[in-house]
Amino acid sequence: VQGLVDLPLSIDSSVTAAIEAALKVAKGRPLVNSVTGEEEKLEAILPLVKKYNVPVVAISNDETGISMDPDVRFAVAKKIVERCADFGIPAHDVVVDPLVMPIGALGDAGRQVFALLRRLREELKVNTTCGLSNISFGLPHRHGINAAFIPMVIGAGMTSAIMNPVRPQEMEAVRGANVLNGTDENCTNWIRTYKDYKPAEGGQAVAAPTQVNAPGDGAGNGGRRRGGREARMGRG
Repeated sequence: VQGLVDLPLSIDSSVTAAIEAALKVAKGRPLVNSVTGEEEKLEAILPLVKKYNVPVVAISNDETGISMDPDVRFAVAKKIVERCADFGIPAHDVVVDPLVMPIGALGDAGRQVFALLRRLREELKVNTTCGLSNISFGLPHRHGINAAFIPMVIGAGMTSAIMNPVRPQEMEAVRGANVLNGTDENCTNWIRTYKDYKPAEGGQAVAAPTQVNAPGDGAGNGGRRRGGREARMGRG
């Protein structure tokens, strides 16, 4: 994989030895994906995160599972951040996933995650991520919901997302939100992407080019994590 792309890897395995084997050969600063609030996981993963000086995704669940109460999910995230601090891992290298719930099954899922994101950024000073399309699970025309969700989570403080970077509608929402949120300084990325944009005949929109650079530096400021990932949505 590293022979084909120059982006840092996200290392995901349930086997601790496999994670360390990957960390030994990874270039730049890979992302360890992930650790939960379970004590066994914390004791196994955090020493590796410290040893190799890499960022880590923190999932807001523990031995009790995933709570529907956002306050409980925040408490789990806080526990992980505090344990990271015990190992000397800085908060900006912790990328918390607050766990986005499907809006079709839980009517206040959107409001929950917006409130959680604000608390995570303001109180814990961490970076954040989510499975973006979880919000639209089970609904028709999911990309419309996803595209509307993007600028709202960016405005609430989300700094990255797991998403499809070749969906024109969703990527346009990312770029526009970065302009309005001030993370695309001087609208540089927007202008570079759309300077030759022309509407299609009849007023129909046409897809913009997909190759752009996302603004911001988020978790993992060293190595090659700083540039070239459109799906990283804002500054850390």
